[in-house]
Amino acid sequence: MAATTTAGTVPGVGAEERMDPRKLIAFFAMVLGMFMSILDIQIVSASLAEIQAGLSAGSDEIGWVQTSYLIAEVIMIPLSGTLARIVSTRYLFAFSAAGFTLSSVLCATATNIDQMIVYRAIQGFIGGGMIPSVFAAAFTIFPPSKRSIVSPIIGLIATLAPTIGPTVGGYLSHAFSWHWLFLVNVIPGIIVATVTWNFIDFDKPELSLLKKFDWWGLISMGVFLGALEYVLEEGNSNDWFNDNYIVIGAIASAIGCVVFFYRAFTVDFPVVDLRAFANRNFAFGSVFSFVMGIGLYGLTYIYPVYLGRIRGYDSLMIGETMFVSGLAMFFTAPLAGRLSTKMDLRLMMVIGFVSFAAGTYIMTGLTDDWDFYELLIPQLFRGFGLMMCMVPINNIALGTMPPARMRGASGLFNLTRNLGGAVGLAIINTVLTNRQDVHYERLRENMDWGHPAAIDQLNNLTANFNSYGMDGASVAIKQMVGMATKQAVILSFSDIFLMLTVLFMVMVLGVAMIAKPAPQGGGGGGGGH
Repeated sequence: MAATTTAGTVPGVGAEERMDPRKLIAFFAMVLGMFMSILDIQIVSASLAEIQAGLSAGSDEIGWVQTSYLIAEVIMIPLSGTLARIVSTRYLFAFSAAGFTLSSVLCATATNIDQMIVYRAIQGFIGGGMIPSVFAAAFTIFPPSKRSIVSPIIGLIATLAPTIGPTVGGYLSHAFSWHWLFLVNVIPGIIVATVTWNFIDFDKPELSLLKKFDWWGLISMGVFLGALEYVLEEGNSNDWFNDNYIVIGAIASAIGCVVFFYRAFTVDFPVVDLRAFANRNFAFGSVFSFVMGIGLYGLTYIYPVYLGRIRGYDSLMIGETMFVSGLAMFFTAPLAGRLSTKMDLRLMMVIGFVSFAAGTYIMTGLTDDWDFYELLIPQLFRGFGLMMCMVPINNIALGTMPPARMRGASGLFNLTRNLGGAVGLAIINTVLTNRQDVHYERLRENMDWGHPAAIDQLNNLTANFNSYGMDGASVAIKQMVGMATKQAVILSFSDIFLMLTVLFMVMVLGVAMIAKPAPQGGGGGGGGH
């Protein structure tokens, strides 16, 4: 395996310091595969309305196109480390790429919502195997001195894909049809499957481990993570624990959690190796990854909601407005890579979190006429902050992992980011709903008959509508209710941005808890603290 290439590398050893062209080709093919898998979530989310119309699906059904994908993916991500040990990275990745491509074709040919949900679950499960393998490969096949090159690449792809997803999805569904949201994966998928099958030779299969495989651990993990993802995804729209299915999901997740953790700590070959958390830097890196998931997926969600609901933008206009963050990340990635070799990684994270917080703090002043130019600076801060955080978090979490633990640790690390996104979206949706009601009540109190400005506005609107021969009084009251509702929504957006600002500033304090990481060009082996 790649143990010799990672743990004991000393700068200047010659052959070890040169990047093997075969490994480079394999690595970039893997990166493309990961990009497709992550991008697919956001491409589809931007164009759910088009898919709903194309499949004649109900508004309560269409959300499952996303939920089924996310539930399946969140189960596969931590499992992928164990599968890679059993069948090898080559077989796992090439099979995942081929399966992802085939299931993308199936999604494009779906004729009803039930077919689509099944195909999306298959696509999410198989595609989830590609994501952690890239992180594991980056930290095992290349010497630590090359991390300033490979870490920004995987950091950029992991964060850029969700950010530009709405742009790509909006363009595809506008220019062609919703089928192309899936067909766009076919040619890159064939290339990735072919190249990885021919070029990956990082490790050998350990088929003997199959006899010790913990099937009860797999089932309990699937129930635990799958039910948890369902509760988080559907909770707000179903009124949380007032819904029987949410209650059943929560109970199932709790039972699955207990069984999974019991199996993980008692069997010889657990389905997920949780001992990686004994490494202090990995544990803290995973916490930061969880928060990055909230920031990454939360903001990728909330900007389009504002632009769609308040500004009336379609998916293409939303994508064009949000493309700024992607550009900021793209140009920050090489800078972040260079700084990671020269600067204390903890300081880089502080700069990233402060930049993130600055962007969300500016957004607390949101009004209903904010457009591309008002959103420009916050999005630049967000893109810059994401890359400044992502590179050091990857290096801190995975940089001190021994190669034998890397695949399992990589799955856990990526799982924390996805769970952070799921928890973040559940909290954001719940706060948006609850705070909107609170703000509406307060605004309504100020629009009573004793408020002169409200009376003047109502009278003016009534007179205006009467002049068009309408029932001015009733139309004016509806108009006033609409205005109050709109302002309540905007104020609840401001609350979300303030909440995120506080979260990112708290993370600045959390950085002080991390042990100082080793310099990038130096060791990088070692076990933990």
